[in-house]
Amino acid sequence: MVKAVRAAAMPAQWAIAVLAFARWAFALLALLWPGVAAAQTYPERPVRIIVPMPAGGSYDVVGRLLANRLSDLLGQSFFVENRTGAGTLVGTQSAAGAPADGHTLLVGGLSNMVFNFALYQKVGYEPDDFVPIALVYSFPYVMVARHDLPQKNLAEIISYARQSPGKLTIAHAGTGSGQQIVGAAFMRLTGTTIVEVPYRTTQGAYPDMLAGRIDLLFDSAAAALPFINANKVRGVALLAPKRYRTVPDLPTISEAGLPGLGIESWIGLFAPARTPPEVLDRLRQATRIAAEELKPQFEKSGGGLVQMSVAETDKFIKSEFDQWTRVIRDAGIRLD
Repeated sequence: MVKAVRAAAMPAQWAIAVLAFARWAFALLALLWPGVAAAQTYPERPVRIIVPMPAGGSYDVVGRLLANRLSDLLGQSFFVENRTGAGTLVGTQSAAGAPADGHTLLVGGLSNMVFNFALYQKVGYEPDDFVPIALVYSFPYVMVARHDLPQKNLAEIISYARQSPGKLTIAHAGTGSGQQIVGAAFMRLTGTTIVEVPYRTTQGAYPDMLAGRIDLLFDSAAAALPFINANKVRGVALLAPKRYRTVPDLPTISEAGLPGLGIESWIGLFAPARTPPEVLDRLRQATRIAAEELKPQFEKSGGGLVQMSVAETDKFIKSEFDQWTRVIRDAGIRLD
């Protein structure tokens, strides 16, 4: 009887011993490699995602969608804080100065990760102040024309603009906006001069375009496609590598005869530099899962899911930086 009790007690004693050893080993490991402990306990408190633009825009929408899914996946609250001012400078500067512990993240894209470095003399942060967690969402620009514009396709528009400098007008959402920068790249590539008409937002340009007072506009696919599908404006070309299933008759810019002007605006999640690699790995894994789950919502909004490795992401952002800062500087676009 005593032997039986002792035999039954042995597994329990072994389990206690193994558990004690595991705790000791983990404590030693955490002492020698603090990053391991950080990854195991992260996130320890609510995580702030800074969106450097007002609520309702694409940065904000993507940030809130990610925050909701990351909260579920990582078991801690992720919340959005809109920090606006000076374009995207104020919010991005705030994120750059935050502790590099993974509890303050930034929604970044072409505007604050690329354009600002050519638009401003003093940005207040550097490209290497951030490390990408993942790019998750992208959307192309679309070139649209007023419905009754006599020039029916891209080739005719370029030909007329070359022969009659300053006769066509093109709207954009203000100095330094993506729409203005794409328009500047278009004029530079085609050797044309088109009169720029700035608005506070591109939505404000559509009534004038519908009334025949504005000829051309580059806009995001999400904003432009409803007007194209309703036959209120004419789609000229999609600035993407392939056609969209929702507008299969709209040619890409390369198909329309102007290779080299493809641009897809992208948005992703960034962390302050020097964030522990183990924390970054945990965030990247969760963000990848979240983004894949959000793919239907991304596509419904007129964009798409971005899937890149860490190395591919670094290479892509550098390429975008080199290309678009050169375009902005060559066009002489400044915000200070």
